[in-house]
Amino acid sequence: MILAIIIGMAAVTMIPRVIPAFVVEKLQFRGWVNRWLNAIPFAALGALIFPGILYVKEGTPLVGIIGGVVAIGLGMLGLNVILVVAGAILTVFLLPF
Repeated sequence: MILAIIIGMAAVTMIPRVIPAFVVEKLQFRGWVNRWLNAIPFAALGALIFPGILYVKEGTPLVGIIGGVVAIGLGMLGLNVILVVAGAILTVFLLPF
Protein backbone atom coordinates (compact mmCIF):
# COMPACT_ATOMS: atom_id res chain seq x y z
CA MET A 1 0.00 0.00 0.00
CA ILE A 2 2.78 2.44 0.90
CA LEU A 3 4.63 1.59 -2.31
CA ALA A 4 1.50 2.31 -4.36
CA ILE A 5 1.16 5.71 -2.66
CA ILE A 6 4.82 6.54 -3.38
CA ILE A 7 4.46 5.51 -7.05
CA GLY A 8 1.23 7.53 -7.34
CA MET A 9 2.85 10.62 -5.82
CA ALA A 10 5.83 10.26 -8.15
CA ALA A 11 3.52 10.01 -11.18
CA VAL A 12 1.47 13.04 -10.11
CA THR A 13 4.68 15.03 -9.63
CA MET A 14 6.35 13.95 -12.87
CA ILE A 15 3.42 14.25 -15.30
CA PRO A 16 3.17 18.09 -15.13
CA ARG A 17 6.94 18.32 -15.57
CA VAL A 18 7.32 15.89 -18.47
CA ILE A 19 4.33 16.87 -20.64
CA PRO A 20 5.49 20.47 -21.29
CA ALA A 21 8.91 19.20 -22.33
CA PHE A 22 7.33 17.22 -25.17
CA VAL A 23 4.66 19.75 -26.11
CA VAL A 24 6.68 22.99 -26.05
CA GLU A 25 9.46 21.73 -28.31
CA LYS A 26 6.90 21.11 -31.07
CA LEU A 27 5.35 24.59 -30.82
CA GLN A 28 6.55 27.51 -32.91
CA PHE A 29 6.26 30.85 -31.14
CA ARG A 30 6.53 34.32 -32.60
CA GLY A 31 9.80 36.21 -32.09
CA TRP A 32 8.47 38.52 -29.37
CA VAL A 33 7.12 35.54 -27.40
CA ASN A 34 10.52 33.84 -27.52
CA ARG A 35 12.25 37.01 -26.32
CA TRP A 36 9.72 37.32 -23.50
CA LEU A 37 10.14 33.66 -22.49
CA ASN A 38 13.93 34.01 -22.53
CA ALA A 39 13.68 36.89 -20.00
CA ILE A 40 11.72 34.86 -17.43
CA PRO A 41 14.73 33.13 -15.79
CA PHE A 42 16.48 36.47 -15.26
CA ALA A 43 13.35 38.06 -13.81
CA ALA A 44 12.79 35.13 -11.47
CA LEU A 45 16.41 35.17 -10.33
CA GLY A 46 16.22 38.90 -9.67
CA ALA A 47 13.02 38.46 -7.67
CA LEU A 48 14.70 35.80 -5.54
CA ILE A 49 17.97 37.67 -4.98
CA PHE A 50 16.85 41.28 -4.48
CA PRO A 51 15.09 40.83 -1.09
CA GLY A 52 18.17 39.06 0.22
CA ILE A 53 20.35 41.99 -0.83
CA LEU A 54 18.28 44.37 1.26
CA TYR A 55 18.54 42.22 4.39
CA VAL A 56 22.22 41.24 4.40
CA LYS A 57 22.76 43.11 7.67
CA GLU A 58 19.79 44.05 9.80
CA GLY A 59 19.09 47.78 9.69
CA THR A 60 21.72 48.61 7.06
CA PRO A 61 20.42 47.85 3.57
CA LEU A 62 23.20 49.98 2.06
CA VAL A 63 25.72 47.19 2.73
CA GLY A 64 23.74 44.72 0.64
CA ILE A 65 23.13 47.25 -2.10
CA ILE A 66 26.86 47.96 -2.36
CA GLY A 67 27.56 44.21 -2.50
CA GLY A 68 24.91 43.84 -5.22
CA VAL A 69 26.43 46.68 -7.25
CA VAL A 70 29.87 45.06 -6.95
CA ALA A 71 28.39 41.75 -8.13
CA ILE A 72 26.74 43.47 -11.11
CA GLY A 73 30.01 45.20 -12.00
CA LEU A 74 32.04 42.01 -11.77
CA GLY A 75 29.42 40.15 -13.78
CA MET A 76 29.49 42.78 -16.51
CA LEU A 77 33.25 42.32 -16.72
CA GLY A 78 32.54 38.72 -17.71
CA LEU A 79 34.10 37.05 -14.69
CA ASN A 80 33.23 33.54 -13.61
CA VAL A 81 30.12 33.26 -11.40
CA ILE A 82 32.19 31.99 -8.48
CA LEU A 83 34.42 35.06 -8.66
CA VAL A 84 31.39 37.35 -8.84
CA VAL A 85 29.84 35.77 -5.74
CA ALA A 86 33.17 35.76 -3.90
CA GLY A 87 33.74 39.43 -4.76
CA ALA A 88 30.30 40.43 -3.49
CA ILE A 89 30.74 38.44 -0.27
CA LEU A 90 34.19 39.91 0.31
CA THR A 91 32.84 43.41 -0.28
CA VAL A 92 30.04 42.94 2.26
CA PHE A 93 32.44 41.36 4.74
CA LEU A 94 35.01 44.16 4.48
CA LEU A 95 32.59 47.10 4.70
CA PRO A 96 32.87 48.82 8.09
CA PHE A 97 29.09 49.28 8.54
